Amino acid sequence: MEYNRNLDRLPHYLFGEVDKAKDELLSQGRRVMDLGIGDPDMPPSRRMVEELKSEIEKSEWHRYPPYAGTADFKQAAAEFYLDRFGVSLDPDSEVLGLIGSKEGIAHLPYAVLNPGDYSLVPDPAYPVYGNNTLLTGCMNYYMPLAEENSYLPDLDAIPSEILGKSKLMFLNYPNNPTGAVAPLSFLEKAVEFGRRNGIIIAYDNAYSEIYYDEADRPPSILEVKGAKDVAVEFNSLSKMFNVTGWRIGFAAGSVEILRNLLKLKKNIDSGVFSAIAATGAYGLRECRGDIEAMRKLYLKRRDLMTAALEEAGLEIKPPSATFYLWCKIPGGGDSTAFCKQLLEETGVLITPGVGFGKYGEGYFRISLTCPDEDLEAAAVEIVKFFNNRNTG
Repeated sequence: MEYNRNLDRLPHYLFGEVDKAKDELLSQGRRVMDLGIGDPDMPPSRRMVEELKSEIEKSEWHRYPPYAGTADFKQAAAEFYLDRFGVSLDPDSEVLGLIGSKEGIAHLPYAVLNPGDYSLVPDPAYPVYGNNTLLTGCMNYYMPLAEENSYLPDLDAIPSEILGKSKLMFLNYPNNPTGAVAPLSFLEKAVEFGRRNGIIIAYDNAYSEIYYDEADRPPSILEVKGAKDVAVEFNSLSKMFNVTGWRIGFAAGSVEILRNLLKLKKNIDSGVFSAIAATGAYGLRECRGDIEAMRKLYLKRRDLMTAALEEAGLEIKPPSATFYLWCKIPGGGDSTAFCKQLLEETGVLITPGVGFGKYGEGYFRISLTCPDEDLEAAAVEIVKFFNNRNTG
């Protein structure tokens, strides 16, 4: 039987390959220090867990939830954006609840692209952006994120023949995997670029609250005047409150884009479980103060691993946001082979840069979302690995 040919256009899903390598070592009885996938190791706050326990007892929450999200959750998201970014949102028309931001990001190409259209996709990047364009049967144009350009795409370098076919552009700051933060001046340029070329901007802001200094506090693209004409921003409670398994996020911005995304969503899935939505609303209103302790922990881990990499002889610029370190392999080379060697020799699992796109080759990503004792042990092993490599 022949299946959808578009599936053959997809590369192996990066994080599935990472899990497979990890499982192989564990089956051998080896210790694995997992610095691969960015899944927070810390539990949600006790307050949010207790709130969920209370909400889940309510019988009315166990019916089908609203497709667009509960009114209270959307109101809480709008309140969060007004307080955090100074952005005013109509919760009824400018906020859409999502079963995790990945759901909305993955579905958006199906809602806006037509045969022959292109998506503009950053590279390196979260694989979901480009992969779902391929699944629609449309094409991607990959925008390099170069270190010398502060990991911002050069919008002026996109060929005019590609611009004429492009309908959608993905941007993600704070950036996974590089940790870069886009200044508001770049977002202003991106909005003007989108309006001039008739291109929808999908802005992934899932790491908006993982930053280390107030001076580097990431902006929202919706702060830019006119952004709601061309942009939707995706945000998530996953990293904000350590609830990746709860699957709750939202999109905000253009009424027209959200209306079409909701139309697609109604034919594919339902809304967020209402007990989780109620707890998410509670978290956005009452638990944002808990995020500061999380930032301090990630800062400590960032500085620990940065010091280890510097001791190992690597040049590394500590990120001002996200819980990732993006590192160049000394001398370059095959990032997959490098990460495999590190894993086999030390039990330290990191992610090869090429898994995020061809312009990620020669780099690797370290995630700080593992217990302190594992991170400390991994730091020791990484130093020994590079010292042996340099003297071998």
